[in-house]
Amino acid sequence: MSNIPTRLADALTTYSKTVILVVFVLTVAIGAGMGQVEQQSDTEQFESDSPAADAQAYIEGNFTSDDGNDEALVQVIQRGDNVLTKESILESLSFQQEIQERETIRRTFTAERPVFGYANVVATAALRADQSDGDGGDGRPTLAEQRAAIEALEEEELEAIVTDVFGPDGNPRYLSFMPASYEPGSTTSQAGSTLVRQAINVEVQNPNSFPEPLTEAQLEIREIAQDRSTQYSIFGFGILNEEISQSLGDSGALVGPLALLFVVVALTVAYRDLLDIILGVVGIIGVLVWTFGFMGWANISFNQLLLSVPVLLIGLSIDYAIHVFMRYREQRAAGEDDIGIRRSMSLALAGVGAALVWVTVTAAIGFLANLTSPIGPLQDFGIVSSVGVVAALVIFGALMPAVKIELDGFLEARGIDRQKRAFGTGGSAFGRVLSGGVAAARRFPVAVVVFALLLSLAGAYGATQVDTSFDETDFLADSPPEWTQNLPGPMAPGTYQINEDLEFIGENYQQEDNEAEVLIRGDVTNEQTLRWLAQASEQAGGLDTVFVGPNGADITSPLSLMQRTAARGTEAAAIPAAERTDQQTALAEFAQAYDQAAGEDGVPEGNVERLYDLLLTANPQASQFVYNADGEYQAIRLQFGVTGNARIGEIADDNKDVATTVESASGGTLTATPAGDQVVFDKVQQDLLDTVIQGLLITLVAVFIFLSLAYRLTGNPASLGFVTLVPVALAVTWILGSMWLLEIPFNTLTGTITSLTVGLGIAYSIHISSRYELELRRRGDVWDAMETTVTGTGGALLGSAATTVGGFGTLAVAILPILQQFGIITGLTIIYAFLASVFVLPSMLVLWTRYFGPSGYFPGDDNPPGESHAESDEQPAVDAEGDAS
Repeated sequence: MSNIPTRLADALTTYSKTVILVVFVLTVAIGAGMGQVEQQSDTEQFESDSPAADAQAYIEGNFTSDDGNDEALVQVIQRGDNVLTKESILESLSFQQEIQERETIRRTFTAERPVFGYANVVATAALRADQSDGDGGDGRPTLAEQRAAIEALEEEELEAIVTDVFGPDGNPRYLSFMPASYEPGSTTSQAGSTLVRQAINVEVQNPNSFPEPLTEAQLEIREIAQDRSTQYSIFGFGILNEEISQSLGDSGALVGPLALLFVVVALTVAYRDLLDIILGVVGIIGVLVWTFGFMGWANISFNQLLLSVPVLLIGLSIDYAIHVFMRYREQRAAGEDDIGIRRSMSLALAGVGAALVWVTVTAAIGFLANLTSPIGPLQDFGIVSSVGVVAALVIFGALMPAVKIELDGFLEARGIDRQKRAFGTGGSAFGRVLSGGVAAARRFPVAVVVFALLLSLAGAYGATQVDTSFDETDFLADSPPEWTQNLPGPMAPGTYQINEDLEFIGENYQQEDNEAEVLIRGDVTNEQTLRWLAQASEQAGGLDTVFVGPNGADITSPLSLMQRTAARGTEAAAIPAAERTDQQTALAEFAQAYDQAAGEDGVPEGNVERLYDLLLTANPQASQFVYNADGEYQAIRLQFGVTGNARIGEIADDNKDVATTVESASGGTLTATPAGDQVVFDKVQQDLLDTVIQGLLITLVAVFIFLSLAYRLTGNPASLGFVTLVPVALAVTWILGSMWLLEIPFNTLTGTITSLTVGLGIAYSIHISSRYELELRRRGDVWDAMETTVTGTGGALLGSAATTVGGFGTLAVAILPILQQFGIITGLTIIYAFLASVFVLPSMLVLWTRYFGPSGYFPGDDNPPGESHAESDEQPAVDAEGDAS
């Protein structure tokens, strides 16, 4: 088995042209799948199976309007020192006029009152005061009539109307147009809202399926607002989804070229040779072609997590390239010129090949640990990253060496010298810095290990303090810095505003669809059901996470709908029966039935099923809170709006408490399941944390077993596998401690950091350990072996670490905050892994050699080299990278 690396290296270098042809054909075949890769940017893909997710799906599938036509709401928030002045109200009406003049926007409107806001409330009240035959606010006066009514008002008249319609005795629905800070009856407000209602004639379960015409209309509304002198904040799901999707493409267009540019610069420093730089870039492109081609054939969509994969593979690819090319340069500079190019590459591949295979396997193990996660995109991340690592091994372990053999041979045959010095060797400044790890290992190895362990204890404490985060806003881009606007067209990012708008809306208004839900099933027609709802609603109203506007807590249930419908029915009952419309008759009938069933506290006790029947007739929108299938009432729901700055975990806990209250009050008659995005996202957060812990444990155990077996099978003590892994485990604690210090939470990207640290970091340790074992047997002296290892392989590690850190560092300029965090934390991961391998691992290897490894390699040792403390050396020793001693 020990001769396999040598034989494989000989075959690859002997039949270099065949290798080039075979790999090229494979690249073309696999790359053909690139055109099939689709983009997916919604947050629902991160959800896993859970009672909350099932309940949410039940709500979305069954609680719909009777006519089957649902609405999409666009919140238009006008901002200013005081939006209740005549000028501001006229501005709002003018803005509405401009919206309604756009055909692309108008054709998405609902049939009933598609645009209505605080300005319309004031204007219709002004018309009602001026016209005895007005509609009382429920008719449809034209915008021109509304403008005329406002313009005709004196300041005192306007203030009187504002005080009336937005006062404590005004219509509670109208107060919802005012911000949470508004004092009912006040004539000043820093914000006022207008709702634009769009008709959805198709079922929308997935943000990606949100109708494109509605999205285009919402974007056009925002464009109109941005062109006006007044400041507006706009929110709609079309805008939200568009910005999430756009940020994915813009981030890739910005980060990709910058990462490639940095790699070229770094390779220029490391290689100092144009041909090798070109080979490195071509090889990276080949790896990316394999990876994205595989995604196409495997039907894996490109999502936010996978945006980091190209940068990851760029770093790994260069790591492979540098180790192969630098070892090749070392072989050529070792006084063995007569063996020629082909033989030098064969020796280089034989020497470093086993380590590259081990690095590939351990990195793949780290990435594939994400398969234990119930989160689909994390599983995709693990699979795609693993395929990319294997592609890097094929491209840089076979194709690029074969191409380099042919090109170097072609050039040297024409008198062009192709011998170059390996980075970090030859007494360079970098070599002297790297020798610091050897000096520390020689003088105080125990102190180095103890210091590293103490750092790890501090890091382990920090790890327990790291938060976990999953929220839609994680995938929203910040406003790009001004310098990005000067970039070439394809790289220049678009406009991003919704993050800022959401922050303002969340602080001042109930954000559309930002509600917690409780799905209630069972005997929902029980005579006490409405009283149980009243208890749960009262509890919800006192929660800190529930949004409280000028007219109180935002809580909706069949009971609250009954109360509002009964109030409208009382007004309808005042109209003579002969003059009522069918709708007014239904309202009046419901109000009468409600009053008859109501107890002393106003909550009905009994006749619940008939109240449901009458409610659905009088108020068709109630079908969104009462579900009847085949004549049987099967479910109801309780919904309460939550504040924009509440933590998801707190919202989920409060929601669960309300659900528990319903079940407890009903004595098991009803089952209540918490639902809503916050509860679902809280489950995702828990899944993320589980992924971090499980991924780390699985990766550490699997890598330890693999390394122990690999070293043992190549003639080395299995304990060398443990020693190789320890510095990486230390680096894991350092990076988790850094996340705590930098206040970076575990999210969908940083949640992969533990397995990624082991998967990437083990490469540095493997290269050092394997080279050390090789040099130890070759040179027979621990210090000569360590010096050669750290300055030779350490130099290559420094070059690969620099390019990898730089590649991930470019993510810091990404417009997505989670990508910025991932870039920073992954860059630190590489730095820590490098430092651990060249400054901590040498001391551990020295201690291992003295107490557990082969004996006789320290000056003054009595035992001859090759005699191990743990086992006899009856068989010829074989180095860890495939060379016979």
